[in-house]
Amino acid sequence: MPRGKTTSKVTGKSTRQLLFSEALRQQKHPSVEDSPPLPCANMTEDTHGATMDRILQEISAVSRELEGMDNAMVALTAETRSMRLDLASFQSQMSGLDQRVTTVETQEASWTDRDLELSHLRSKLTDLEDRSCRNNVHFLGFLEGAEGADIFSYLRDILPKLTYITFDPPLEFQRVHMLGPRRQDGNGRPRPIIACMLRHLQPRQLLQTARTQGLFRSGNLEIRMSADLSKETADQRKAFLSFRTQLCRLELKCGLFEPAMMWITKNGESQNFYDPEDLRTFLEGLQDQT
Repeated sequence: MPRGKTTSKVTGKSTRQLLFSEALRQQKHPSVEDSPPLPCANMTEDTHGATMDRILQEISAVSRELEGMDNAMVALTAETRSMRLDLASFQSQMSGLDQRVTTVETQEASWTDRDLELSHLRSKLTDLEDRSCRNNVHFLGFLEGAEGADIFSYLRDILPKLTYITFDPPLEFQRVHMLGPRRQDGNGRPRPIIACMLRHLQPRQLLQTARTQGLFRSGNLEIRMSADLSKETADQRKAFLSFRTQLCRLELKCGLFEPAMMWITKNGESQNFYDPEDLRTFLEGLQDQT
């Protein structure tokens, strides 16, 4: 093998190894020219201190915010607890009010039933009172003391003369009494006399004559006769009679029957009214039609 070729091959191999070794060395230890400039030590410490101060300030601010949020949460918790207590109290009050309203409604329904019952009982009581006084006749106009000692004989003698009625059998009374205290001087308005007849036909004869004749006169006496009715029935009759002018204006036939019933005829049709308010409503409807 020639010597010159051997030297050239060894030399080429050594050169490649040297180049490869230099490249590895530069990668591990770059030169100052190739490396970026490094900050100095003083600049690194100042920047680090400022960064730490800023971080501490931010941490302090976050801590204060968290503390404020904690206080707000405590206040919110206390307010929520108070609202719960208020809500519980409100629910308790509402429950009590609901119970009271239910009680009041029950009582109101009971009162309504009682009012209806009382109205029915009052109506029955008025009817019983009128029935019990059916044989009574109310006299007004007899002079004080004219009856003398025996008022039964006085009425038995004077009533046929005033009314021109022949009673057969003669008048008989169960009881007779005057209303109010006796007047000692005999002056002033005469006291009413209520007489209860023994026979039920005799008061009807007297009242029928009184309706047709009106006043009974004997000398200076003016005697009025009327049925002895309860106050409720008398007020009801008075209310019915207050519509007479209006009924005449509307050309309606009418009549008042005992104890308190108004009879009206319109266009050949008759209607009975037992309550003055019903009659008022009926007349208002007629006026609206005209």
